[in-house]
Amino acid sequence: MKKLKVKWKRAEIHQLNDRLLLYNLYLTQGLTLLIGTIWIIFQKRNVFELFALPNSLHVLWWGLGLAAAMLLVDLLLSRVMPEDAMDDGGINQMLFQNRPVWHIICIAAIVSICEELLFRGAIQYSFGPYWTSILFAVIHIRYLRHWIPTGWVFLSSYGLGYIYVQTGSLWAPIICHFVIDLISGLALRFRRYEE
Repeated sequence: MKKLKVKWKRAEIHQLNDRLLLYNLYLTQGLTLLIGTIWIIFQKRNVFELFALPNSLHVLWWGLGLAAAMLLVDLLLSRVMPEDAMDDGGINQMLFQNRPVWHIICIAAIVSICEELLFRGAIQYSFGPYWTSILFAVIHIRYLRHWIPTGWVFLSSYGLGYIYVQTGSLWAPIICHFVIDLISGLALRFRRYEE
């Protein structure tokens, strides 16, 4: 019987095509959802209770309010900082630039639900918002080459953790994360690039 040899190697941005990029995105989000679900089960908590719909709109206002503040800060940073200081290696541009709007909406929804379940629902429950935010920043490895985006990811994560604590609902950080990813994705989709 012949053994299957799997070789893992880091792919550079110029080696990625659209199919491989989407494959990696959905694979990592699936793993994030699986790890988050298993972690919550080991905590002897009910995953479905985390997704219980809130009784009031305060969760929506917390999520939208933080999203508006974070988008404003992000806009200011992009105006003040040199473009290379905010560089993610071109991954976000490649992901969203030619994507249909419906697919951007799907990506934003999937990423916000999967990541918030793991980071706010599972990890923050165990380690609190500070250590969760450090891990969240490290997981977003494409930003680690520059301290400003890494710091911004940390602060954004801490904000998401804060509104989760304030509302007691996972929906507040999910809404915030979704709105940020959606607007950022749409901005990249409709941005005019110089040839």
